Amino acid sequence: MRGKANIAAGFLFLAAFMLYGFVLVYLRDFAPGKEAWIASYATGQHFESRLAHAHGNLFALINIAVGLVLDRAPIGAGEARGISLLALGGMLMPLGIVGEVMLGTPPFFVLAGGLMAVIATLWAAWAV
Repeated sequence: MRGKANIAAGFLFLAAFMLYGFVLVYLRDFAPGKEAWIASYATGQHFESRLAHAHGNLFALINIAVGLVLDRAPIGAGEARGISLLALGGMLMPLGIVGEVMLGTPPFFVLAGGLMAVIATLWAAWAV
C-alpha cells in the first residue's frame, strides 16, 4: 500500500487538530479572560489559531485523499513517492501557523508547506 504513510499521518493529524479545536472552544467559552479572546476574534493570535485549526484539518484530509489515490491509481513508484513526500511536507503549513502563534517562528514553514501541498496536488492530478 503505497499511500499508507499519508493515510496514517492524515488521520493522526486530523485527530490532533480536532483536539486543537477543543482548546479553541475552551479559550472562547471557559478560560479566564475569555472576553479578551472573543474581542480579538478577527485579529492576532485568535485569527491565526483558527487558521491553523482549519488548515490542519484540511491538510489532514488532503493527505488521506492522496494516500488513497496513490494506493489505487496506476502511478509509478518513484512518482508516487515524490507525491507522498510533498503531501506530507504540506502539513508544515498548519504546523508553521501554530509555531508563529506559540513560538513566534517566521512564516517560512507556512509558505514552504503550502507550496509543497499545491505541488503535490497538481502532481497527483497530472499523474492520474
